[in-house]
Amino acid sequence: MRAGGRQEKVEVGSIVTLDRIKADKDGNIQLAAVLLVDGDTITSDASSLAKVKVTAEVLEDLRGPKIVIQKFKNKTGYKKRQGHRQELTRVKVTGIK
Repeated sequence: MRAGGRQEKVEVGSIVTLDRIKADKDGNIQLAAVLLVDGDTITSDASSLAKVKVTAEVLEDLRGPKIVIQKFKNKTGYKKRQGHRQELTRVKVTGIK
């Protein structure tokens, strides 16, 4: 499946952490498939994959670990410190159709 510029290998029942995605009123989301493996059949054709949707249930919205960004230039007195926490969503894959 593809979400937010990243790709994840999933199967029904797997739990994945993604960048923040807004769910519908029922708490479900639909994601696009990149490659479909069903037994011995492998589907990678874009027109066939356009029909395939991965449905997932949103479990929780959370924030990632704090990342500290520091910049420093020697002999000039320049230093800068900045922090960042990524907004994340944990989902459980409920179906691949």
